[in-house]
Amino acid sequence: KQDPVLGQHCAEFHSDAKADLATCFVDRCLRFAREGGSVALVTPQNWLFLTSYKKLRERLLKSEQWDFVARLGPRAFETISGEVVNVALLGLTRRAPSPEHTFAGWDVGEAKTPEGKAEGLSVDALLVKQARQLENPTSEITLNAQDWHVLLKDYATCHQGLITGDNGRFLFSFWEVSFPTHRWAFLQAAPEDGRIVSGCSYAVDWCNGTGELARSAQARICGQPAWGKRGIGISVTRNLFRAAYLGTFFDCTLAALTPKLNESFNAIYAFVISDEFPRLVREADQALSVTEGSFLKIPFDLSHWQRVAQEKYPNGLPKPHSDDPTQWLFNGHPKGSDRPLQVAVARLLGYRWPRQTGSSFPDCPALDPDGLEAHADADGIVPLASIAGEASAADRLRALLKDAYGEEWSAAKLKELLGDWDSLEDWLRDGFFAEHCQIFHQRPFVWHVWDGRKDGFHVLVNYHNLAAPNGEGRKTLEKLIYTYLGRWIERQQDEVKAGKEGADARLTAALHLKAELEKILLGEKPYDIFVRWKPLHQQPIGWEPDINDGVRLNIRPWLQTSLAPVTRPKKGACILRVTPKINYGKDRGKEPHRAKEDFPWFWSWDERTEDFLGNAAFDGARWNDLHYSRACKQAAREKRGAQCDH
Repeated sequence: KQDPVLGQHCAEFHSDAKADLATCFVDRCLRFAREGGSVALVTPQNWLFLTSYKKLRERLLKSEQWDFVARLGPRAFETISGEVVNVALLGLTRRAPSPEHTFAGWDVGEAKTPEGKAEGLSVDALLVKQARQLENPTSEITLNAQDWHVLLKDYATCHQGLITGDNGRFLFSFWEVSFPTHRWAFLQAAPEDGRIVSGCSYAVDWCNGTGELARSAQARICGQPAWGKRGIGISVTRNLFRAAYLGTFFDCTLAALTPKLNESFNAIYAFVISDEFPRLVREADQALSVTEGSFLKIPFDLSHWQRVAQEKYPNGLPKPHSDDPTQWLFNGHPKGSDRPLQVAVARLLGYRWPRQTGSSFPDCPALDPDGLEAHADADGIVPLASIAGEASAADRLRALLKDAYGEEWSAAKLKELLGDWDSLEDWLRDGFFAEHCQIFHQRPFVWHVWDGRKDGFHVLVNYHNLAAPNGEGRKTLEKLIYTYLGRWIERQQDEVKAGKEGADARLTAALHLKAELEKILLGEKPYDIFVRWKPLHQQPIGWEPDINDGVRLNIRPWLQTSLAPVTRPKKGACILRVTPKINYGKDRGKEPHRAKEDFPWFWSWDERTEDFLGNAAFDGARWNDLHYSRACKQAAREKRGAQCDH
């Protein structure tokens, strides 16, 4: 209040969301000191390296004497936990620095406790030449003795990935949609671990640049200069995981670093995946989320890393490869897979991975048939018990595994694959689907439908057949109900007549399952499919799933079902063997302006769904768990048809 200049800064802080009040004090508290007086401050440390504070750093480095800088990092306070409060301690003296002036520097950011940081501050400091800091990229404050004259930016570029503005609509796991397709493009996200291939689980609804994403005002289509090039993908978050970048679309959680010249790629690759790289990056940028430019503002010795690359990779860099079935690079074969039984079941149900359907990636061409295609079920419906003249799922799976492993196949190999499970039958009945949901991000593409009894009706269904276009998905559901389940019901009726023990309970459970499946087929609420980005007249009526709407929305009617009371189901259990953990709450973001007649749910939400408030202000909230009756949808279709005819 007593300093008009500082007061003005505070006023500007409240009106400018980008301003940082702490840095205002760094700049202005020196005004309270006389010439030669000193100030010590604890501040957020991001202003020491972020580009937006370049001018502030340059001015202070040129005009004031820096006495010490101690990077304390997170967890520096006994009363504040977590990683958010990331601070530095510094001392400044109000006098012009001499050309040879040095200041003391400590970096104790890696210490986990305040006591550990205090101990780190007790050791000898590194002496840092103040004038040299002005030579650093954007004059950032670094506490090392590296040569900053040759930087990684001289040899490479780094790009930010795209932001869809609505991941729930535009970004799916690749196994939720069909490939090849003109609509979906492969997308790489941030590496999740230290494997050479990681983050390759996604597809983006790009439509060759002609779809809604390309036209969306909320999206930021970034990263085009890196598309089609090989490089290294870097997680922008705290762990800075690195993996091969495969030239596809990538999102904002990953920075794609690509070489300017192919001749330097091996050296850059060796450097970036080394432990030296994250250390140097963190010296340049301690923010929780690192900006793409910070990955280039670090020293790089090309000749040194060329020697390292030659020694480490005498036969060239390792080619991208993954045994993980959640990566679109995976070859689709059970043998050698991280999850051989899961892959074998998927192949039995007729699913094929992208490279098996014609997709190719750098150094990973499309694949020829591997001989397991003969085991694929024709209609994507495989009952666990023998029904409709088909062998049991376990017998068929054994035959597939025998062909997959060849001479390696034996009873011992099967036991190795099963682990703690006693038999393949037990694993298929009780273990497969829970594992499947967990492995494939709670977006299953093989569904295990049952009637709630271990000795009852169990069937595996390929989601791609259930969601097939042109009415084929509805036909698959009808075949499941009236052929496979129908014959099971007939068997139980015969056993009831024969007085077989337990047949009456199995019949009751099967009839209940049939009734629940018919509710899905009819699609009356709450067994309806709701797609928030489609107008009311395009909402599905009955079982009319669009595979491009994703598993999350299309599986919802199945989660509304219940098991027969005689089976004593767990609370919340549905006709799927386990209930996938799917959230149908409100998605992040707001929808752009929509016509109230076509998108009433964006104007106001009402539990009655069909009775919206006529004068409600446009809210644009992205609700997902709404329900509409068949009559309401049909009326909207007829009205739109009449308008088109007119």
